[in-house]
Amino acid sequence: MELERLYQQHSRQVLASLIRLTGDFELAEECLQEAFAAALHQWPQQAVPDNPVAWLVRTGHHKAIDQIRRRQTARDYSHQLAWQSEGSAPAEVDVYEDDLLRLIFTCCHPLLPPESQLALTLREMCGLTTEQVASALLQKPATVAQRIVRAKRSLREADIPYEVPEQRELPERLPPVLRVVYLMFNEGYSASDGQVLVDVSLSSEAIRLAALLSRLLPQPEVFGLLALMLLHDARREARQDAEGNLVPLDEQDRSRWDQDQIAQGRQWLLRAMAHPGPGPYTLQAAIAAAHADPVDPAATDWDDIVALYGLLYQQWPTPVVALNRAVAIAMRDSPARGLELLDELAGEKALQGYHLYHAARADLLRRNGDNSQARIAYQQALTLARQEPERRFLQKRLDQLPDA
Repeated sequence: MELERLYQQHSRQVLASLIRLTGDFELAEECLQEAFAAALHQWPQQAVPDNPVAWLVRTGHHKAIDQIRRRQTARDYSHQLAWQSEGSAPAEVDVYEDDLLRLIFTCCHPLLPPESQLALTLREMCGLTTEQVASALLQKPATVAQRIVRAKRSLREADIPYEVPEQRELPERLPPVLRVVYLMFNEGYSASDGQVLVDVSLSSEAIRLAALLSRLLPQPEVFGLLALMLLHDARREARQDAEGNLVPLDEQDRSRWDQDQIAQGRQWLLRAMAHPGPGPYTLQAAIAAAHADPVDPAATDWDDIVALYGLLYQQWPTPVVALNRAVAIAMRDSPARGLELLDELAGEKALQGYHLYHAARADLLRRNGDNSQARIAYQQALTLARQEPERRFLQKRLDQLPDA
């Protein structure tokens, strides 16, 4: 269990350090697995080391050196390796706190197309499967897989340095990094598939990276992203019941929300809003704050939320933002009005295979009294959903519909 916990919480950090030390993505990934396999064999006999993360990094790095020697290609890699033999390795490895940040900036290098940056970073940073990355980007797995392979090859052939860029380069490099941290948090906050709703280690790592970025480059959108994640994460404990079932926002026990974290999120939001022209992360944080304000969900200020979604759509005109705006308008006006807007989005290719579009449509049809069409929409959502807590929730809603 200890090793499983370490893998969940620290495998991304170990991988980032191994990539820094070897300069090779594939080699680092292979040696990460070998290091954990060695720990599985040795630790029960020798006890867990005082600094298990450093042990894993050091072991993984030694495995990399051994592999290079076996392949008889050490001279091709010698400029990339920090140590050339076990004898020259220090007793303890310096596991830099910002290795993950270095990895993000490397994966988000402007040499790579934006979609390749996102695909590569979500794969390497978050440890997501190709299918999970494809789900996060609303793309086909085969397309994502090709992008990841090409991106790794491009970084290797261009010999891109594994580092946080100089201060003067940061503003230009920041947008894709923020988007990656945002998507990383989203996957942790609501997993795209699997048996659990939340991956706490992933969402917590995204918050930690945003806090690092706020010190490295104190700009409004960094503050906005940090506020957004804190405000959402504050609801974590109320989002599922004791059996791990999903609890929707309007049914959550708000006394379980982390008020200290909400207060922190509001402080970061105030810092972001102190600057003119709030960006998309700041606007989303303002929407999250509007949901956090009322003790009773019936008192939610939907006028304010709809207005914020309107501003957000002007800056970020994506199908998902349009979907969320339609749902907010339905809450403000009527389910029928929301359904009109969702029908207008039916032709959006990205939404056709998006289970939350069909789930939203099913909920509005149910609220509007059209149970037969709601049943069809719930079944479509169930077909597309891959996360078990969401599937159980959709099935429950479907079972609650009265028979025709």
